[in-house]
Amino acid sequence: MKKYLILVIVLFFQSEAYCQNIKQEDVRTLIVFFDGLRPDYITKEGMPNLYAFSKRGVVAKNHHSVFPTVTRVNSPSYATGSYPKSHGIMGNSVFFEGIDPNQSLNTGEFEDLERINEFTDGKLLTAKSLGELLHENGHHMMVFSSGSAGQAFLQNHTISGGAVVNSNIILPESMQESILKEFGPIPEHSKPNTAQHQWMTNALIKKGLKMVGPLVSAIWYSDPDGTAHADGIGSPSAMASIKSVDTEFGKIISALKQKGLSDNYNIIVSTDHGFITNVGKDNLTQVLIDNGLKADKNSDDVVVAGGAIHLKDKSEANIEQVVKVLQSEEWIGAIFTKASKQDKTKGIIDGTLSFNTIHWNHPDRTADILVSPNWNDDKNEKGYAGTSFSRGVAGHGGISPYEINITLLAAGPSFKKSFSSDLPTSNVDIVPTVLAIHNLPLPETVNGRVLNELLKKGQNVASKPKIETISTSVELESGIYELILQRTIYGAYYYVDFARTVRSNWSN
Repeated sequence: MKKYLILVIVLFFQSEAYCQNIKQEDVRTLIVFFDGLRPDYITKEGMPNLYAFSKRGVVAKNHHSVFPTVTRVNSPSYATGSYPKSHGIMGNSVFFEGIDPNQSLNTGEFEDLERINEFTDGKLLTAKSLGELLHENGHHMMVFSSGSAGQAFLQNHTISGGAVVNSNIILPESMQESILKEFGPIPEHSKPNTAQHQWMTNALIKKGLKMVGPLVSAIWYSDPDGTAHADGIGSPSAMASIKSVDTEFGKIISALKQKGLSDNYNIIVSTDHGFITNVGKDNLTQVLIDNGLKADKNSDDVVVAGGAIHLKDKSEANIEQVVKVLQSEEWIGAIFTKASKQDKTKGIIDGTLSFNTIHWNHPDRTADILVSPNWNDDKNEKGYAGTSFSRGVAGHGGISPYEINITLLAAGPSFKKSFSSDLPTSNVDIVPTVLAIHNLPLPETVNGRVLNELLKKGQNVASKPKIETISTSVELESGIYELILQRTIYGAYYYVDFARTVRSNWSN
């Protein structure tokens, strides 16, 4: 028994020494996204594999989704390490007047992204992506995704010697036949989307997790987002979808062990956004029509793309007219406009804050107004906090803490063990950290920072974060509208925590 115990101890320390001394060229990275994963989903009972993973690696507890908290903003935000102000994808829906004078485009559709790419002379993204950066340094990236084609494509839009394997597209096209022959046809989408999750996991394990292969692989699971949108947070189907993706994550961990690659792979886990229960009935486009600000849904005087409003008449007086109507609607929350010349945190219209405060100030692609629905802390029937006045059953996109506050997990040869951090982090910090791990240069377009506090060999973290509050208000005929934005400042970086509105002396 004593000899057996000694042998176990020796093998343990040998394993630890190997992990500590692994050659840099033998380190690989896997990025895992669970679409719409609230932090309170990660429990021992609900997600046992991810929960166990969180206990052995690092946990960034103050992690942030990028606002607007939608998938096709956060996909390129993580992939480029930059905010919309730099990469240019402003929402799940976007508007380019030169493509269509009165209709927005769906960034989830590959065909619409191709139209944007052609219109912008190949500048679909106006910041360099991880795939491009790896290619420039002799490496490549493979993306696997059971979500929309747009979300998958935006992770590696130039392909750059790598690949995108998605339930709707497989790129480069030369790979399609061999991939489908090897793994069979991709199953139809379901709720939960278990069959597609399984197919993508199998493809990742065989094609992405190997030493002679991509330096970085990524897999994106469409659940629990897809199921929770339809049936609500905490519904039986939503909880089943969480179990489904956790099972697939467990398969990845087991496969790395079976391949003898556990000590070679860093695994970084995040999500694109949180989730909130919806109770609203109003529609932004209809509100504009009802107030005589938009002739009909097909007119080009006002084009609505998600929460972004594009005006044909861009005069300050016309923008103010629209904003005042929105401020009077109690279901409307935060409103943003272009920055005032006098104060860059304030918008050009009284009672609004600027696009600068939320990293949405792209030089060419911003709208005239950006709107987020109002929210509160009410719980739904399953006990999950957070209620939005958006339409539908449940969703995201707003600027509440329930949609912004998410969790980042990581483990592997480059990360500390059993460590948690309260420092602010964001999805834009993932790529800078991956580049630092692999000793690759950071491009000028990167807005995020290297998460040194999570790395074994990271530099000392000396400064402490501070909370900043920015507010503005305006007196309307119906009462006072006040907008308050909270940000966390950490050195040269700032993270949007949430924004809320307060209406006082209100009368309808």
